[in-house]
Amino acid sequence: MPEFEENTEILDTLEDNLPTEQGYITAMSHFYRGEIGRMMVWRQRLDTTTTWAITTTGTIFTVAFSFEKVPHLIFFFNLAIVMMMLWIEARRYRFYDAFRARVRMLEAHFFTPVILREQPKLQGNWRKLVAEDLLVPAFKVSMFESIGRRLKRNYAFITTIILTAWITKIFIHPPDGKIENLTDLYTALQVGTFPSWFVAAVMVGIFATATGITIYITKNSSGEITEVGKSSRSNWMG
Repeated sequence: MPEFEENTEILDTLEDNLPTEQGYITAMSHFYRGEIGRMMVWRQRLDTTTTWAITTTGTIFTVAFSFEKVPHLIFFFNLAIVMMMLWIEARRYRFYDAFRARVRMLEAHFFTPVILREQPKLQGNWRKLVAEDLLVPAFKVSMFESIGRRLKRNYAFITTIILTAWITKIFIHPPDGKIENLTDLYTALQVGTFPSWFVAAVMVGIFATATGITIYITKNSSGEITEVGKSSRSNWMG
């Protein structure tokens, strides 16, 4: 029948266009290399933002402790710059994590069976998920979780150091004489038109917020790499 012969020709054409097993492996290998490249580019951008935050903090520290007349309010602007860097880095981390998720999908479902020379054990619908993500890319973590992860990795430490330096600056260069008690410390927080309660609220608020988000993300979010037991570690070291 003409209709049957036409359908057979279409099927033969489709089969000829389907990738062979070797072609499929080659294509997936190149795809993996491409995703690794994109992931590493965004990883470098994360390091660049962190470097900006650390460099800015170091410069402000040098100015603040080198000149007595520099008001301690300079650390407020230091925190503002670091928080801006945190926001930028959190946004970049979402892109990095999106490509990292594809890489992990390929490593877990494609390369692991090849390395073990076994049939895939966790097939599921990973091919469909990867294909859909290529058609409609989507972030894998929220902005809040991204901020929490970057706080946990770097910015919680930077914020703590800045707040410690802020208090140290007040003790080293007190505006009015020596600081002998908490009342003198509270009074010394005032700078120009900024009252003591405002400066104290900024310091306590930022420290409490950074600590709270870091603790929450630590308890409710899994990291990129998990710890291994002593036996597994000894195998790698041997």
